[in-house]
Amino acid sequence: MDEITRRTARDIAAGVHRREVSAREVVEAHLIAIEAENPRLRALTAVFADRARAAADRVDRAIGDGEAPGPLAGVPFSVKESIDLTWSPTTQGWKGLAGAVPQADAAVVRRMRAAGAIPIGRGNMSDFGMRWDTDNDLFGRTLNPFDEARSVYGSSGGDAVAVATGMAAIGLGNDFGGSIRLPASALGIAGLRPSFGRVPRAAVRDAGVAPTLQQFSVNGPLGRTVDDVALALGVLQGVDPADPVSLAVPPRTAAELDASPRRVGVVRDPLGWGVDADVAAGVERAAAALARAGWEVVDVDPPLLEEAAVLWRRLACTDMLLTLDEALLPVPLGRSAASFLRDSTAVARPYESAADYAAAWARRAVVAAAWRLLQVEIPLVLGPVSTRRTPERDFDLGGREAADAAWRDLRLVVAVNFLGLPAVSVPSGADRDGLPVGVQLIGPLHADELALEAARSVESAA
Repeated sequence: MDEITRRTARDIAAGVHRREVSAREVVEAHLIAIEAENPRLRALTAVFADRARAAADRVDRAIGDGEAPGPLAGVPFSVKESIDLTWSPTTQGWKGLAGAVPQADAAVVRRMRAAGAIPIGRGNMSDFGMRWDTDNDLFGRTLNPFDEARSVYGSSGGDAVAVATGMAAIGLGNDFGGSIRLPASALGIAGLRPSFGRVPRAAVRDAGVAPTLQQFSVNGPLGRTVDDVALALGVLQGVDPADPVSLAVPPRTAAELDASPRRVGVVRDPLGWGVDADVAAGVERAAAALARAGWEVVDVDPPLLEEAAVLWRRLACTDMLLTLDEALLPVPLGRSAASFLRDSTAVARPYESAADYAAAWARRAVVAAAWRLLQVEIPLVLGPVSTRRTPERDFDLGGREAADAAWRDLRLVVAVNFLGLPAVSVPSGADRDGLPVGVQLIGPLHADELALEAARSVESAA
């Protein structure tokens, strides 16, 4: 891997600003990495070589003219196939959208470009982000560079692989049920699922948006370091008039962070359903790192965790059945996506009546209140991303039992989506096969900076 493609986004931007390296050189280095790695790994579905070079030249000219090109000057980034970028179709990984070139960039893309960052490619995903692996009939499977037999998780798997292998310095993904944190943990990089409303999402279309997508899904960054995802958050956050739930949340100041209780609750085995020894060791390493950094570490059983995970699953599967019914789609779902939808909904017990569906949403306030009370005294929750080591490819397929096992392994992940909380996935060592092990730090609502601060301590120790 070229020296430039090992640098952090912050270092790249600083070097471009100081004219130690040109934006054009940065882009060329990443294009060389793409040429070397992408044909095998299939992380990027489209590569914007000429456009990226032209954008880099504009950054270099701006610097030469004494202008300030932005905090991400010259930083190459990937854009997930579900986020609008006018340079190529927004396919959502589905053949039915293979020609769907958007009319405008998503707000997050516009903000990255305004900050001087350069789109370099599109990140692969599963059909509509529905699976916990990255594969589809349109572009094929994204491979794990550490072990091709293992999953890269999903659905932001393409962007995570691109960041981990030097094809992009930052990846723009989204997280409905772990889709940022899971691939980040498998690839040994950092990923942030921001608080609900902190970062704009897709503009609302005339057809409307399913309630679970409105409440559970957020856009967020993947990066080589925690500091890089924090830098990206600063660029991405804020109100977008086209997104009715986007918010203007003032970043927490250093004084506010210092005033917060320095206490982290460790969830070693969520719900006592079992955890792999290597994953448990990663959590222990992270807890020890936080203790050395001055955090008080206590054990905690998060309130109503099982209910949060079950409600997320049943509500999500209900909405998937309503919106992805093959009878309503002009082109069928991909084979693996159709199999996942069939098996997951069969075991999730989707709601059959409007009254039950409404009652499930009503319980969300009860669960959220219990977590908010907990996080007054114990602001941060540390636990595994998945309770299983990085699994084999297609681990979420193979029948109802496999679908159920995948959800059980990810119970702490999906509870975060149900509650809209910020969570950072950060590396915490390796397993017995040398594959990365990630943990997540879950903060109170809109306390993204607190979770990022703690994640830096874990990262530095790892």
